[in-house]
Amino acid sequence: MLSLGGVLFEDAITIKGTAEIVKTMAEDVTRIYVVTGGGELARRLIETARKLGADDAYCDLVGIAATRLNAMLLIAALRSLRADVRQTPPRDYEGALAAPERIVVLGGVSPGYTTDAVAAILAELSGAKLLLFATSVDGVYDADPKVYPSARKFDRLTPEELTEIVMKTRLKAGSHSVIDPVAAKIIERCRVKTIVIDGRRPENILNAARGKHNGTEIG
Repeated sequence: MLSLGGVLFEDAITIKGTAEIVKTMAEDVTRIYVVTGGGELARRLIETARKLGADDAYCDLVGIAATRLNAMLLIAALRSLRADVRQTPPRDYEGALAAPERIVVLGGVSPGYTTDAVAAILAELSGAKLLLFATSVDGVYDADPKVYPSARKFDRLTPEELTEIVMKTRLKAGSHSVIDPVAAKIIERCRVKTIVIDGRRPENILNAARGKHNGTEIG
């Protein structure tokens, strides 16, 4: 189960590099699910929706649409590589689980939580052995390292410790956290092995899947 942060969808070169990694990873497993974040596209559209008077629930729907657009971009890249990928993003968990293809890419599912939680829920439903979060930072910190340079990075956390850290995040449309609180609670419940890594270099994703990483391991 691979969760890709929106930062990986800012240019075609990064998307193509990520697609190449996903195709390679799919050769090692029976099925790989990929959930795409909305990133800057989603935040920009959500902010515009707010200025137009939209409430948080509607802003969530706008953000979900952005995540699905990013999913389509990744699917396009995978198709160009002739990967065995579902050609449209499933709109719910049942559709994702029923897909016969080796690679299934989807975005958001419903309002109220981010694609972090979608990835965690799908990991639980599918019985995934590994949940990878490829983000714009190299692990979980006790504060935002982009704002607080002295923030401390954790090499390893229990699911309960992860939940305690991320519950400080305000949950609203467009919120930005390395893992959202809902996802953390799902990880705590299902105990799936989870790794948070810097995904801006796509090879980091493959290395983590094969047991080599410099991120934060939860479990």
